[in-house]
Amino acid sequence: MPVYLDHNSTTPLDERVLATMLPYLRELYGNASSQHRYGRLTSGAVERAREQVAALVGAKSSQVVFTGGGTEANNLALRAVCGSNRSGGNVAISAIEHASLREPAFALRDDGWSVSEIPVTADGVVKVPALVEVIRDDTRLVSVMLANNETGAVQPLSEISAAAHERQIPVHTDASQAAGKIPVDFVKTGADLMTVSAHKFGGPQGIGALIVNRSLSLRPLLYGGGHEQGLRAGTHNVAAIVGFGMAAELAQSELANRARHMREIRDRIQIALQQSPEISVFAAEAERLPNTLQFGVRGCHGETLLLELDRKGFAVSSGSACHSNAHEPSHVLLAMRVEPELALTAIRVSVGMATSQQNADDFVAALNGILTQFRRTSVRAVNI
Repeated sequence: MPVYLDHNSTTPLDERVLATMLPYLRELYGNASSQHRYGRLTSGAVERAREQVAALVGAKSSQVVFTGGGTEANNLALRAVCGSNRSGGNVAISAIEHASLREPAFALRDDGWSVSEIPVTADGVVKVPALVEVIRDDTRLVSVMLANNETGAVQPLSEISAAAHERQIPVHTDASQAAGKIPVDFVKTGADLMTVSAHKFGGPQGIGALIVNRSLSLRPLLYGGGHEQGLRAGTHNVAAIVGFGMAAELAQSELANRARHMREIRDRIQIALQQSPEISVFAAEAERLPNTLQFGVRGCHGETLLLELDRKGFAVSSGSACHSNAHEPSHVLLAMRVEPELALTAIRVSVGMATSQQNADDFVAALNGILTQFRRTSVRAVNI
């Protein structure tokens, strides 16, 4: 069987989550907005899931707004704040944000907004002085992800939020990669808006949430029937929401054991890779997600290496799944001042609960075998 090492792009649906969802795909099919018994049953399930998601991230259930995924939640966060400031202004985002935040932020320029990027250290971490240098008198929102999807670097959100709040600027954080892998507390981060995505920790794809500080004046992204306290219109995807809730409950109860297991496997791979002078581990000195390892191999294109590993039965990524077809260096690594040639060699390994020590050892052996073959091919090419 192939070995799946791409859990940051998506995780397998937990069987316990699927079992919870099935009744809502079969007999419990009522519209959660309907007043009859069918509707009341599904509405109750939605509210239960709202409580489960809130508990995972230390929020109140009233602060959870369900969306069609993390991308929609990021778009809602930006448009909700900026749409309420008709005079325009500036948005400050970290230089390592996911495309689902970067692209809608840059799209605001069409509406007269400006976008500033907050630089990061060589380990991919935003520091408060860098933030202070970037924010302006007309900055209306600061957005810094809680943990990077490529390197796994965890950001000092509480410090970032405090610095922004001193200037009365609200803060959004994309916690899609962090929630379910490390402890997340909406209150302690100081964020006013937080994105969460179910499929990053054993839940279904196509469902997410925006955690909202209700004191903010926000404008909806989608208009319609006034669902989700008027912030996100549309009939509830009850089965997915129920699955989201169960995945959140399981992640919360098993968080410590999951983190311990994934860190052991991740570190086992990293220690082996660091024996080779050709391999550079990115953000190695930063606090990182326990399951994430990104590295580059000098002289070996990342896409070529990815395909060779796939042929050997190992599913990895060359960076963000949303940009997996791009033939350009990762903007995250470039922001960390990694030389473009090395950035193009990047491979991301993200392990999960099903990843074993044997999987880790087999991956390292397969990688070493591929690199040995590359070296032989290079030597023959030179001799010719």
